[in-house]
Amino acid sequence: MDALIDILTREDSDAPLELAALELATIEFPKLDPGPFIDILDSYANEIDERMRMEYDGVERLQVLHEFLFREQGFTGNEQDYYNARNSCLNEVIASRTGIPISLCVVYMAVAERLEMPVFGIGLPGHFLCSYEDEGFKTYIDVFHQGTLMTGEECLDFAKTLTGMDLSATPQLLQPVTSRQIIIRMLNNLRSIYLRGKQFPKASQVLDLLLQASPSDADSYILRGAVNVELKKFQAARSDFESYLALMPEARDRDRVVEQIAIIDRYLSRRG
Repeated sequence: MDALIDILTREDSDAPLELAALELATIEFPKLDPGPFIDILDSYANEIDERMRMEYDGVERLQVLHEFLFREQGFTGNEQDYYNARNSCLNEVIASRTGIPISLCVVYMAVAERLEMPVFGIGLPGHFLCSYEDEGFKTYIDVFHQGTLMTGEECLDFAKTLTGMDLSATPQLLQPVTSRQIIIRMLNNLRSIYLRGKQFPKASQVLDLLLQASPSDADSYILRGAVNVELKKFQAARSDFESYLALMPEARDRDRVVEQIAIIDRYLSRRG
């Protein structure tokens, strides 16, 4: 998981985002070999590059890219099974050509980067987009909806529809996000899915990675402590609860966490 750890621990990492995303998918697919999927992305870029002409402007380049990815390859959002963990696994997204907004955008950005196109990720609340910007043309791209082009105002209106919040005064939401922010958002998606499905071993792996990215994240400690209780890793759970209290000495749930530590101590003393 070299690329994944590098991106999580270094804001200026130049590790390939798509490789890190494929390494992340090994939580769901432990035997996954990223190589064949990197080769597919390379082949996509090579095919598209053969159709490009030197004189094409940004609009024309996007048209060629979209014709290939959305019309020919059929990449689209998975609205029927949105909360399936496989939608966050880049190998499955490439194989099935369906996914959630952020994983589809990782595919889109990986292909665009190989074509030296100025495409970036945009992390709106409730949705993830891409942006394209060169000297003569700027637009936002909804990859989940087959490459629909949007203005900045339309993006914020769409986010308002999804969240119920008026975001018109926060145009900074349309600024590109880093690879680290993208991977953390993917991890948070998987965390929610695995916790909801009570898939505690996988949730534990996700929380380990989130704490590598943010070692002072109190919420991840309390969640990992609860997961470790479910996994009967009581010493590890106790350590996580203590870390949470050290980071949040005035936590509203302090008494409950202290009691949980006491329960673990009584259990361990009986075993001892």
